[in-house]
Amino acid sequence: MSDDRPLTVVLVGPMGAGKTSVGRRVAKHLGVPFIDTDRRVVARYGPIPDIFAAHGEAHFRELERAAVADAVREGGVVSLGGGAVTDSGTRTLLRDEPVVFLSVSREAVAERIRGAGRPLLVGDEDPLDRWERIMHARQELYEQVSTIEFDTSRRPMARIAREIADWRRGLS
Repeated sequence: MSDDRPLTVVLVGPMGAGKTSVGRRVAKHLGVPFIDTDRRVVARYGPIPDIFAAHGEAHFRELERAAVADAVREGGVVSLGGGAVTDSGTRTLLRDEPVVFLSVSREAVAERIRGAGRPLLVGDEDPLDRWERIMHARQELYEQVSTIEFDTSRRPMARIAREIADWRRGLS
């Protein structure tokens, strides 16, 4: 990473891992913007379920990849949607970035996703079983793109955020 690039740290992980909660705190510690790529896509193109329904997942992943590219170029703490790593182009964008994988146990995420209205967990299947299946399908990709992993299961988000900020400062 060259010195002329803005300070950046990318957060990846499954839904319920705390990417937004931790990310906002890390950004505050580092004095940089917090960017949620899903929110950027929604602000520009509308709700994600609508994009999926009208244009399919491949189109959504293209929009998401562009949002990730813009966010990484701008710098700051960049939070990716849980499925962003499934796109090979997005994984390539992350190759030279400091990427933090926020992991979380099934037990801890059960408390976080209860009643959260997460579209991916709606259906006949138990939401926790669905979450676990999705997590296992993506875990290797999270590990592939990440530089370091922090487990958010049982530790205070504020402490995790401080540790990530300290880790990121150490890369400078």
